[in-house]
Amino acid sequence: MNKAEFIDAMAEKTGLSKKDSRLALDATLETITEVLAKGDSVSFIGFGTFSVSTRAARTARVPGTGAEVQVPATKVAKFKVGKSLKDSVK
Repeated sequence: MNKAEFIDAMAEKTGLSKKDSRLALDATLETITEVLAKGDSVSFIGFGTFSVSTRAARTARVPGTGAEVQVPATKVAKFKVGKSLKDSVK
């Protein structure tokens, strides 16, 4: 399912117009992005938690040449699945 299909499904379930559904989805995703950019987490009980994790710097090996390269530390977005979602997908 792509974003447009998701918006259609959202509009059908909520009774909102497609335009309002798109605006609501865009606002939700933008807010989650802003919170993660600040380093905070977003939790939806039963659904899951979006958080930021730090990956340590490390040495990696290039498969083709075998050369070692330094990979700097970085922050990444993570999602931990909640119990209700996990049970529904089973």
